[in-house]
Amino acid sequence: MYASCVRGLFVLCALIAGAILTRAESPSYFVFVSNERSGDVTVIDGITDAVVTSFPVGKRPRGIHAAPDGTRVFVTLSGSPRMAPGVDENRAPADKTADGLGVINPVASKLIDRWHIGSDPEQFAISKDGKFAFIANEDDASASIVDLSSGQAHGKIKVSDEPEGVGVNPANGEVYVTCEDKGEVFVIDPDQQRVIAKIDAGGRPRSVAFLADGSRAYVACENGGYIAVIDGRSRKLLSRVQLPTGSLPMGTAISNDGKELYVSTGRGNAVAVIDTDKNEVATMIPVGNRAWGIAFDPSGSKLYTANGASNDVSVVDVKSRKELRRIKVGDGPWGIAIVNAAK
Repeated sequence: MYASCVRGLFVLCALIAGAILTRAESPSYFVFVSNERSGDVTVIDGITDAVVTSFPVGKRPRGIHAAPDGTRVFVTLSGSPRMAPGVDENRAPADKTADGLGVINPVASKLIDRWHIGSDPEQFAISKDGKFAFIANEDDASASIVDLSSGQAHGKIKVSDEPEGVGVNPANGEVYVTCEDKGEVFVIDPDQQRVIAKIDAGGRPRSVAFLADGSRAYVACENGGYIAVIDGRSRKLLSRVQLPTGSLPMGTAISNDGKELYVSTGRGNAVAVIDTDKNEVATMIPVGNRAWGIAFDPSGSKLYTANGASNDVSVVDVKSRKELRRIKVGDGPWGIAIVNAAK
């Protein structure tokens, strides 16, 4: 009897040790989800895909990104009410005191600061060196540059109405800002703080993603139902990739090898996979309702989408091109940021 108990205890300890070792050897990361309507951020364990916690951050959290070193997570906050295009703003006054960039400690899962930068900030991007953030001010037709070491404004560049998506060319640091109203993409030199090119993409451009070498930019154009392909060197529109009927392209993410572009299609409730060599749609992957924010895990083997209408996050296996599961989060999930816990 005693020997049997000892053997059982040994087996149990071995199993626990094995589980701990497996987890230690696995690429540990966390998924931070901004929930626009509930004003909070949900944290998901990337290994188990289980919700760890949720915490308040302020009004209308939307764009969310981690610093390159993973020590902080930033989220845009806005006191402007959610309204459909064309709604009279006088019927829904904005609380400008709520506008800003929230600073999150990812280890403590807590908002530690809020910088009052920008007006109705929506999306943003961080420079490769992690020193600056470039923020689209939706109601101010401008892009703000913020010093991430101090939280102070570093500059402001005028663009056109309803700036939305922001991306940084990894090759030369140029900042692309998509403007919905006139379908324009502005290219900004961040050092000189001036517009150096304007590209007519059309179709209400919503987001932008780059190949790793900066040679191509891909802009999701919601109303046109297509992806605008831009030459990153000449800053010229090359072509348009039409998506299947019903697609409203929103968020964009490039695979780790650069061979595929993944695009959330809003109320199309799917992710489009585009072959970047052929510039054509390879397949469509069904996900949750009104998929918006989209991001890969560090290994590039899993994709997460924020589904704003079904209040969940889809987990997609990239190899099989199948949705693995959906994770319930807050109200109106909008953006997704991946934080490598090993950093």
